[in-house]
Amino acid sequence: MKLKISLLTALLFAFHIVFSQENPFFKGYDWAANPNYKIAEETAEDMVALKEKAVTEFYFEEDDLIEYFLEHKILWLNSDDAIEEYNKIYLPFSSTAELEVNKARVITPEGELIDLDESKILTAADEETGRQYKYFALEGITKGSFIEYLYVVKRQPAYMGKKVYLQDEYNIEKAEFDLFSPENLVFKFKSFNGLPEVKEDTLTRGKLHWKIHLDKVEKLETEYQAPYNASRNFVVYKIDRNKAGNVSDIVSYSKVAQNLYSFYFPEYSKKEVELINDFIKELELSKKADEETIIRKVDAYIKTNLYSQDVYSDDLENLELILTNKVANESGVLKLYIAVLKTLNINPEIVLTSDRNELRFDPEFEANNFLTDFLLYFPDYEKFLSPNASGTRYGFPMPFVTDNYGLFIKEVVVGDYKSAVGKIKYIEPVTVDKTVDIMKITVDFDEDNLTENTVHLDRSFSGYYAMNIQPFMHLIQDKDDLVDSFIESITSEAETTNRELINDDSDLFGVKPLKVIADFTTEAFVEKAGRKYLFKLGDIIGEQSQLYQEKVRVLPLEEQFHRSYFRTLTINIPEGYKVTNLEDINIDNSFSKEDKKLFSFKSSYQLEGNKLIVTADEHYAENKIDVAVYEEYRTVINSAADFNKIVLLLEPK
Repeated sequence: MKLKISLLTALLFAFHIVFSQENPFFKGYDWAANPNYKIAEETAEDMVALKEKAVTEFYFEEDDLIEYFLEHKILWLNSDDAIEEYNKIYLPFSSTAELEVNKARVITPEGELIDLDESKILTAADEETGRQYKYFALEGITKGSFIEYLYVVKRQPAYMGKKVYLQDEYNIEKAEFDLFSPENLVFKFKSFNGLPEVKEDTLTRGKLHWKIHLDKVEKLETEYQAPYNASRNFVVYKIDRNKAGNVSDIVSYSKVAQNLYSFYFPEYSKKEVELINDFIKELELSKKADEETIIRKVDAYIKTNLYSQDVYSDDLENLELILTNKVANESGVLKLYIAVLKTLNINPEIVLTSDRNELRFDPEFEANNFLTDFLLYFPDYEKFLSPNASGTRYGFPMPFVTDNYGLFIKEVVVGDYKSAVGKIKYIEPVTVDKTVDIMKITVDFDEDNLTENTVHLDRSFSGYYAMNIQPFMHLIQDKDDLVDSFIESITSEAETTNRELINDDSDLFGVKPLKVIADFTTEAFVEKAGRKYLFKLGDIIGEQSQLYQEKVRVLPLEEQFHRSYFRTLTINIPEGYKVTNLEDINIDNSFSKEDKKLFSFKSSYQLEGNKLIVTADEHYAENKIDVAVYEEYRTVINSAADFNKIVLLLEPK
């Protein structure tokens, strides 16, 4: 996402000439000439970082502010996997950056120094994007070696909000972060996840200096479905004020709101108005269509007919060219949505937020690195839309940007005066009743061969469970294959006699559930044991996931979205037989907080003559599972897997 902030640049640097400057920090920094590195304690770890240092310095060169970024690491590698992972060190090279310093070396366990010569600094290109990158190709690494590298890159400054990690999947004996700036430019910092606060170093002369230096940073390992990057120790920094010009509160969301408003809510030219109206005609909207139907149509049409490119280009943000060529970048796509919707007298709010799996939006510290993802919000319906996620549809935005705070930008019109206001609010997740998987199955036994079942499947999907299929039904050529895939999720040993899809219309997503109906025969569920039969009841719902936890859970777990499962299994018990272990069906596990049931699994049965009706319902109304309740959550998740293992014993009466 590219925010329009060029006006701030002039405010920042108009007065920098008042101050003299010392040489950049990196000019006086180097690694040890004669290293004698040792790990503090004997360890069986695959790797340890002896030192990780990152230095950012903002520096005036004539009339331009530039940034020097220094990274210096010393890593001890103690396994073949670690050597394999770190025999290439990638550098932050780009067409707008210059490498001022780049060197690397290997120190063997015997103390031999192997310096990297220029021939080992290689350039390659990404096959998909074509972008070039540079990397060190390290050689001579053996188990117990240290690798050390130091580079300095000169680049365009990033000062509106930046994140720096000080924790990783390995132990760090010394972690350091320093930020230098000219004496007139003051920065603000916030530490996250228990990291100590950044302190100003008042002993530095000729420039401002903030730092955080840590000894022995414990490793943080990844865990299943954990928001790893959001959970690591990190600091976020931003520029706050220019003392020379008495300019304060430089990075503020009110400024962001005004900048975005002027860009996304312009006055349209006569030609643009004509093209917008022509575009609306292509939608073929019914005169009786209600507002939500119109929003759905606009959303689906843009995502189906517009080609989006992930590149910066003025042409791809030019509304006239977008409407003519049907090509845009992310900013251009959003511009088109707003132009079309406003012309149709629908006024959405722009929302900017972050992916909570990577970085949770902080409602107190205003920094632009929290503003990574766009949403459109429709307050009359309390629903969101992800304009730049082609696989999503209205009402069901990208899941990880919900259940998070965001900056809501609303147009305000008073007479002829138009402006925008920004407000931080919570982006509520889609509720548990909107994403539902309903399974209704009837099972009969063949009279002459009780190991063969005839199965009637009636299954429907709504919300996120339908979103990967229903909006794209017009692209599916063989719908029988689609039905068969649902049967195969239950058993691969089936002979299908009937297939049917209901509501298989792209326009019905979010309106009616996609329904699959099928009939098939199979011998997958029954085994004969003498005069008895073993009926694999649990297999009917398909394989279920199970959470294993060998170690104590450290990190929270993040789900994408709330969801519900309703399962009704009707088993017509063959004449002359009875089920002797019906109580095995009863499973009931749940967790509630403040009288609200957050997640639950309950299975039970009713026996009406020879008709056994089993229900197995499952609900998850919470995405963020704290460590304190992880075991309760795991119990509920594993309940479905326990149900999966239920085998009913059929005996002659």
